[in-house]
Amino acid sequence: MTSAPKTSTGPVPDSEQLLFGGPMRYDYGWAKHEMASGKVTFSAVARQMLHFLRLAGRMAWQADRAALLTLVGAEILRGLAAAFALIATNHALAALLAPGHVADVLRAALPAIVAVGVIAGLSSVLSAASGWAGGRLEPAVFRRATIEFLTIVSRSELEAIEDPAFLAEVDSARWGAMSLQSIIGQATSVLTAAFGLVSAAGVLSVLHPALLPMLVLITAPRGWGAVRTARRHYASTRAWLQHSRASTALADMLIRPYSAAELRVHACGPFILHHYEQMARAAEQEQARLAGARARTDLLSAALAGAATVGAFALLGSLVMNGAIPLAAAGTAVVAIRTGSASIGGLVSQINRLYEESLFVRDLDQLRREGHRRAIPTGGTPLPERPETITVEDVSFTYDGRDTPALDNVTLTIPRGKVIALVGANGSGKSTLANILCGVYQPHHGRVRWDGIDTATADRDQLFSSVALLAQNFQRWSFTLRANLLLGRPEVPCDQQQLETAADYADLHPVIEELPRSWDTLIAKGFEGGVGLSGGQWQKVALARTHLRLTTPDAHGRLPALVVVDEPTSAMDPETEVEAFEQIRQLTTLGVTVILITHRLGATAKADRIFVLDHGRLMEQGTHTELMAQEPATRYRESYLLQAAQYDLGDRLPHQTAPTTTNV
Repeated sequence: MTSAPKTSTGPVPDSEQLLFGGPMRYDYGWAKHEMASGKVTFSAVARQMLHFLRLAGRMAWQADRAALLTLVGAEILRGLAAAFALIATNHALAALLAPGHVADVLRAALPAIVAVGVIAGLSSVLSAASGWAGGRLEPAVFRRATIEFLTIVSRSELEAIEDPAFLAEVDSARWGAMSLQSIIGQATSVLTAAFGLVSAAGVLSVLHPALLPMLVLITAPRGWGAVRTARRHYASTRAWLQHSRASTALADMLIRPYSAAELRVHACGPFILHHYEQMARAAEQEQARLAGARARTDLLSAALAGAATVGAFALLGSLVMNGAIPLAAAGTAVVAIRTGSASIGGLVSQINRLYEESLFVRDLDQLRREGHRRAIPTGGTPLPERPETITVEDVSFTYDGRDTPALDNVTLTIPRGKVIALVGANGSGKSTLANILCGVYQPHHGRVRWDGIDTATADRDQLFSSVALLAQNFQRWSFTLRANLLLGRPEVPCDQQQLETAADYADLHPVIEELPRSWDTLIAKGFEGGVGLSGGQWQKVALARTHLRLTTPDAHGRLPALVVVDEPTSAMDPETEVEAFEQIRQLTTLGVTVILITHRLGATAKADRIFVLDHGRLMEQGTHTELMAQEPATRYRESYLLQAAQYDLGDRLPHQTAPTTTNV
């Protein structure tokens, strides 16, 4: 492992070049560490080993101190037991090889033999204790690390979650919990092998100074062979992964429902199968090539180890013949050398794996620090429960990686208990403004005030609790129907009557009556007993969930003061859509302010106030009547009349339509 091997995957097969443009490599955060231990030197791994063990030990200490102390103590005692076993073996051999009557010889050797047996039994007990402690420690570490990871991500600002660099850190760190669990077992194996090696080396040094170099003479070729074999394994795996991914992608295309129709109509099957076979052949040839290279390395390693063994035992025989060490010590040396060298291959392999897994643990540690910096702050100024006005003052916001702002110096006032419509073309900034009002984005410039209280310094959790959000891409939780509604106010208990009231509001009962298990039906296809809902049915579920949130106080007795409704009827039929808009307007009877975002301008006509956005700027505002009466004609008026014209065919045939323009 003195230098990184050259990974030769050969030329890219024509099929992979045609279909994927070259080797198929993952572009995820965790992929940066993929097979990382095959790319560094053994000395680099050894230098960082103490850091990795210290990092794992710190997290294990936080998870279960008693189990960690038991694990480390048991492994240290096992190493000492191995040393004492070798010393006892030396005494037993010395007694057995001494001249005298057989009975006397056995009597003299009996204490040492008993000691070997007792030590072996004690070592078994220590091994069991170590296994128990590891089995207890690993899941505790995994639980603690996973909960910490999920908490960090769920409490991060939305801007952080949308930041590709932060997401790459999250993607890599998500494997940290699993790697941390693996590290406990790997570190235990490393400690066991290392203590065994140290014990053997210590005993050999006591027996004769020349015996320690013998152990090095035996273990060095074995270690070199183990390293080379491991490096070949990593090179082989790296070569195989790219082909395997490409083949798996093709297999999925052949069997998944999403491609089934076009696969059959366009007769794509033979084409994809042909390339699958070509890629499989290329992978087979690559594996055969690497298997041959690995076999040659293993053969050379075995030859070097054999030569080293012959030389070592020749030196040991010379020492015995010259009387430098007694025969019993030579026998003990043979046992010690075999014990020390037997685990060298496993030690190298575990160190490689330990290094690779530790990189993910390090990413988890890095995410902990970065997540703290980008976390949603806790505490702050209390907000009024029912603000009379919400004011947006000179607010600007630019998404990461964009040159033009999504909102550009927007100023407007939202009075309490009114329906406020935000209209504009796609990308005009409507949803961005809504997210700022909800508190999930913070303005890059300007401020939002609730009766004079700046939301930037307010208690964010209180702000979230004071808002209800019915987004266009609302979450379709893969839970039961009951759980989907309860997630409208998950922090407080809700009874069946509250659920029924919310269902009545959203006209959800016809949907419930069709479900096989009523409220307890899993509404997620792909699972046993799961049922799929249509887009319109899901929107009724979301509307009922919103109503439950608006009518259920939080743990502090607060009710939402603001509800943001973003394209709530996109999947509904016309009759249901009209009813839904009327239900949304009725929300104001609950004392809340409604922010309505929709392209259906017929629904905005009854809004109390309309704000028209264009490329992040507030271009027009007023009531429907005011905007329709303005001269020259407003953008809102032009778009409203254009939509209305779609339903007024006049003398035109159904296939003849009015000229189209951008919808607001």
